[in-house]
Amino acid sequence: MARMQAAVVERPGEGLRMMEVARPEPGPGEVLIRVAACGVCHSDLHIVDGDWGTPPKLPLIPGHEVTGHVAALGAGVSGIAIGDAVGVPWMAHACGRCAWCLAGMETICEAGGATGFSRDGGYAEYMLAEAAFVARLPADADLVAIAPILCAGVTTWRGLKRSEARAGEHVAIVGAGGLGHVAIQYARAMGLRPVAVDVSPARLDHALTLGAEAVVDAAAGDPVAGVQAATGGGAHAAIVTATAPAAFEQAIAMTRPGGTTVFIGLPGGERDAIRVSIARISNWERSIRGSNVGTRRDLQEAVDFALRGHVRAEVTPLPFARIDEALARLRRGEVTGRLVLTMGR
Repeated sequence: MARMQAAVVERPGEGLRMMEVARPEPGPGEVLIRVAACGVCHSDLHIVDGDWGTPPKLPLIPGHEVTGHVAALGAGVSGIAIGDAVGVPWMAHACGRCAWCLAGMETICEAGGATGFSRDGGYAEYMLAEAAFVARLPADADLVAIAPILCAGVTTWRGLKRSEARAGEHVAIVGAGGLGHVAIQYARAMGLRPVAVDVSPARLDHALTLGAEAVVDAAAGDPVAGVQAATGGGAHAAIVTATAPAAFEQAIAMTRPGGTTVFIGLPGGERDAIRVSIARISNWERSIRGSNVGTRRDLQEAVDFALRGHVRAEVTPLPFARIDEALARLRRGEVTGRLVLTMGR
């Protein structure tokens, strides 16, 4: 049986173990992908560190911002060929039959599966994916640059759509890091007026170069007052990509009456709770919405923006063997854009 290198979680909280494992074989409806690159997402850190609890599959190969080339086809696969460039997102499966799927909400299908969480992901030389859930990429696509769009891109794109903000309206992007720096670009491409909020002056400077209309340093003063001043009374919408509970609480107050706050970032463990003023929501008809990654349609839309040059993740490539270093840098908050592991091919 063919073998491959993979970074494996055997027990959450005990880190990754680099090891040689059997290379999988595609079953019906699946494709085998030779991995070219895999982005390093904060969700991976939650899984490895165990602060999301125990994943449904152990041992587990994490990684869900995957690009590569089709190496083999399972039975019944059509419309895709060996050698095609593809991307693999977080959403690995949905039933396609339930009320949520039929309503275009396959991200919350109860029978859904997640790459690098309920099935093995891209921290490996090869991986399996359902052919119906991969993104098709052009042969000349930059597979390192496009990898973060498979998660950071589609997640922020869907979040902005769910905010229902209209062109010309202000949107506060709370957290200007790995997700936020992409959200700023999608907001600009949609005709929105993004205001970036962060505690890092470097990230805020970067946000201005990406098209933020204004920036607010949350460490230097009251970020709510800062956003209200920058937007003339409050943002029409706020997208929270940060993971600090205070950021979610403040984001609600950053919106004007009738505004919408969309929760995207996921604090782990005991941090997964906030205090909310019921009166502030009800009396001023504000809304809070969750947004969970993105559907296949969202995925192709997000990728299309990137392929046409409207959005580009700021990536730092690292060899696959340096995965522990990548996670440590993410854990310390040292990453401005997105780290991407490369397989050296």
